[in-house]
Amino acid sequence: MGLPRYAADGFNNKQNQTLTLKQAEGWRTKVIVGFFFTREERCAMPDPSQFSTDRSNPGRWTITFNNPPINMFVPATIVELRALMSELEANPSVKVVVFQSANPDFFIAHLDVAKAAERPEALGLWRDFVLRLSSTPVVSIAKIRGRTRGIGNEFVLACDMRFASRQSAVFGNPEVGVGLVPGGGALEWLPRLVGRSRALEIVLSGDDFDADIAERYGWVNRTLDDNDLDSFVDTLVRRLASFDHEALGAAKAQINRFGTPTATELQSSNDMFFPTLAWPTAQARRAKLRGIGYGIRSDFELNFGRYLPTFGPADDDDTGRRA
Repeated sequence: MGLPRYAADGFNNKQNQTLTLKQAEGWRTKVIVGFFFTREERCAMPDPSQFSTDRSNPGRWTITFNNPPINMFVPATIVELRALMSELEANPSVKVVVFQSANPDFFIAHLDVAKAAERPEALGLWRDFVLRLSSTPVVSIAKIRGRTRGIGNEFVLACDMRFASRQSAVFGNPEVGVGLVPGGGALEWLPRLVGRSRALEIVLSGDDFDADIAERYGWVNRTLDDNDLDSFVDTLVRRLASFDHEALGAAKAQINRFGTPTATELQSSNDMFFPTLAWPTAQARRAKLRGIGYGIRSDFELNFGRYLPTFGPADDDDTGRRA
């Protein structure tokens, strides 16, 4: 996902805001809404409060994503995550934050692109959130069960550590398979974690990868049997929370010198995302998402990567052959 630079650089500038909204209106009406959802699918995607926050344990908070039916990322998710970051930054007693999902089959499914286009101002907060999450002294841990694709994968990549259920965790960036380019950080985080060649395999194939492969590639810290995942993460979190906030933060900052993308790098991919929505070949591929269960619990969402080759090649479509 992403946003043009004039949107991400600040909405206090009235001219920038006007341009952003005009551009988003064009994308929304010409490119996005008609291609992604049937009426039934859109009605099945509520977006109330996106997650709950457990602050009951001093020094360690737990965030549980819960946006039925499949934990889609919507603009409200980004807005609420930014507010969470402000809370974390203002509370020096918090040393560790754990992100998990209430849905055992979906950690974070992916971005709801149509809703994102309707509220482009929220997208400008994504890069800010990712940079703040990776740079805050608070240690962030993703405890992953179920599928995490697209912006969901980009979210866990921005966390400091990732631990995954061997039985249920699935990872992927399917954007290329629907004619797009990842714009929320995958192109910056993955080469640092898994190397250039494996990053190309992940991004260009758009396929689903199980937890064991993710561990082998260095995508996650480690995988554990599902029955052991909670106790392992809890033990680690308690250990970290027993240490001093200042020492944790200083050590993390030093390691960050070698492992985190810059704001400029992240913005470069952000700037690419919305323009790719207008590519005729991308529109042809995304048109095939209509009516097959996009955004709801379905075989398609459970097996996203398996479906992608059936969407192309795009030049088999009339849209793809237009001069």
